[in-house]
Amino acid sequence: MTDSDRAKFRTVEPERRGQTSEEVVTQLRSMIHRGELRSGDRLPPERDLAKLLGVSRPTLRAGIRSLSAVGVLESRQGAGTFVVKADESPALDSSSLSLMASLHGFTSKEMFEARRALEMSIAGLAAERATGDQLASLAEEMAGMYASLDVPEEYLLHDMSFHQMVAAAAGNRILTALMNMVAAVLLDARRKTVRRAHDLKESAEMHRKIYRAIRDRNPESARDAMRDHLVLAQKAQEAEVDWPGRGADQSQRKGADEEAA
Repeated sequence: MTDSDRAKFRTVEPERRGQTSEEVVTQLRSMIHRGELRSGDRLPPERDLAKLLGVSRPTLRAGIRSLSAVGVLESRQGAGTFVVKADESPALDSSSLSLMASLHGFTSKEMFEARRALEMSIAGLAAERATGDQLASLAEEMAGMYASLDVPEEYLLHDMSFHQMVAAAAGNRILTALMNMVAAVLLDARRKTVRRAHDLKESAEMHRKIYRAIRDRNPESARDAMRDHLVLAQKAQEAEVDWPGRGADQSQRKGADEEAA
């Protein structure tokens, strides 16, 4: 690292060190806004960066974790910490949403409504924007789903990849990041119970309808096919999994039953 590079990183003012992790976040964000840190840049090693900013290494780690959680920084094993590349979709940490689901009792209905709102829009955009290469990749994932109908865990991997490819074809990184955050909470639970799935062929057929609508450049059909698929997916997942928000679902149903009685 050159002396000019070192000069970019200003020591956090001593009187503000009671909130140093927040100041680390503010300092690094400001450097990005000023163009002093650019897309793809690697941060100095932890020991050096902590010294340059005048903070402890645990405090620095807390600040870096905060920026990684919102898709600003990316830690790569054995390589260091980097400012995310501008052409990559930001990856939002789903752990906060998962925690809120447990704390506030988010219902599966609410989670799937959010997913439908995002993925229906994404499917419509994909029908308008998908490239030939992206359509070929979607077709490959379709073949993978049909080839793994009897292996639920493998099927789920192809299912996840299909949805991520549709999102990539939509060409909107904000929608992609939000979709992945919501879907991750539901898919984490599904991984644990997917072996209980009864009929994956119907799910595969739903994915084929989505693919054909995107291939045919029909945004309305793509949105409708995605909605129908996610309605089916909601029913399948609720039958398989006792997820964090399930208790709230059951309480609502119990209350409705008691009111009807």
